[in-house]
Amino acid sequence: MDRRSVLLSGLAWTVGAGALSLQAGCAKERKSDLTLGMVLEPPGLDPTAGAASAISEITLYNIFETLTKIQPDGSVQPLLAEKWESADQKTWTFHLRKDARFHNGEPFNAETVKFSFERAAGEKSTNKDKRLFASFSGISTPDAYTVVLQGTEPNPDLPFLLGQGTAIIVEPKSVASNATAPVGTGPYLLDQWRKGASLSLKKWPEYRAADKIAIQAATFRFISDTAAQAAALLSGDVDLFSRVQVARSLDQFKTDKRFQVLVGASRAKTILAINNARKPLDDVRVRRAISAAIDRKGVIDGAADGFGVPIGSYYVPGALGYVDTTGVNPYDPEKARLLLQEAGVKDLKITIKLPPPPYARQGGEVIAAMLAKVGITARLENIEWAQWLSNVYGQKDYDMTIISHVEPFDFGNFAKPDYYWNYQSEAFNALFASINQTADPEQRARQLAEAQRLVASDAVSAYLYQPQWITVGSSKLKGVWKDMPVFVNDLSALSWG
Repeated sequence: MDRRSVLLSGLAWTVGAGALSLQAGCAKERKSDLTLGMVLEPPGLDPTAGAASAISEITLYNIFETLTKIQPDGSVQPLLAEKWESADQKTWTFHLRKDARFHNGEPFNAETVKFSFERAAGEKSTNKDKRLFASFSGISTPDAYTVVLQGTEPNPDLPFLLGQGTAIIVEPKSVASNATAPVGTGPYLLDQWRKGASLSLKKWPEYRAADKIAIQAATFRFISDTAAQAAALLSGDVDLFSRVQVARSLDQFKTDKRFQVLVGASRAKTILAINNARKPLDDVRVRRAISAAIDRKGVIDGAADGFGVPIGSYYVPGALGYVDTTGVNPYDPEKARLLLQEAGVKDLKITIKLPPPPYARQGGEVIAAMLAKVGITARLENIEWAQWLSNVYGQKDYDMTIISHVEPFDFGNFAKPDYYWNYQSEAFNALFASINQTADPEQRARQLAEAQRLVASDAVSAYLYQPQWITVGSSKLKGVWKDMPVFVNDLSALSWG
């Protein structure tokens, strides 16, 4: 081979290699896998068995499905139910789709819906919305694909509530193992769970609408450290991170064309929860003093990097009947000192238990400094998420804790006699019962406003702010949620552009 042939051969190889490289690049652009970041790892995979929102972030609409499906704007669309109707908002009839089945081959029908809801209301149920399902006085199945729910009181929010993780439809023979080997009707199957690191899902090829599912495989990586979250996005190790905690470094993502940055509203309430049964916290004057000692704007800046809206009760802007109650217990350190003096409390020492999220750990530091200025010494105790669920939420073993409650319709927590706040109020119970029996939206809104003022006045908790969630993802990813009425990562809505 002469020199000219060698050169031409080399040129051909170079062009060929470039073409291969270009083809590889195009293939990469059309990739069908996805890596998502999550702050917390779920304790299990059954959303009917635990209160952790991380469970539904992975499983809801992906592995498990519900009768209805909540959209980013808060509206509700059909999912396992094709349609529904109610004349009085007490009796609801759901007409089910006939082409769904469970991953193990078992049929989906009215009997599985009846089983799921009766199980959620059962004596052994640990479903955090057990009260909702127990409110059904009867569940009937006129035929294999019709379910009638008979309520004891009007519930105009029922279609929304039945789109949450607590309302998933389960397969009777597999329920005992759903925490580790979930069986649902959704488009994805559990592939692998590497505890402490990641969890992966794979597309179920037999899903009823498999041809419409663009993402073939998804891996959730659990990254609690804020610096590591930013690094994972910048390196491309993570394609999408909802509710990411990179507010302090957000500008570098906003100016980088590789990313899309979305800041959305939420129905979440970040609070300093107070154990109302512990002395002297059982004295409303002490709880009001704690509230008066806290500058909500300072907490938002210090714990949420400015991404939050102050709230004065357990209710947020945008919800039906919202009223601004931030003036009920405003920031007033001098008033806080006077209230403590009036209650006969001196040198109050309390412990604030803090779960892992930065909003809690950073918020604890900020709030402890504020409480110190009015004579309250707060000892901060960092605990893991499992400890929080078991000791704080389960056993009510705490003085105070910082937590975000993310469920949109959970005002009824104040009427639960065994809820972890230990709040008991006949006035609230009567008011909430009236709310549940009221179908007229305007009257319901007025009663909800009254309920907000009541829990603000009782200072059940020190209400801090409504979080604004930040989502950072690849600019080539389509279908990303901006607003988040519920915590989900709906993989079926996502695709690569």
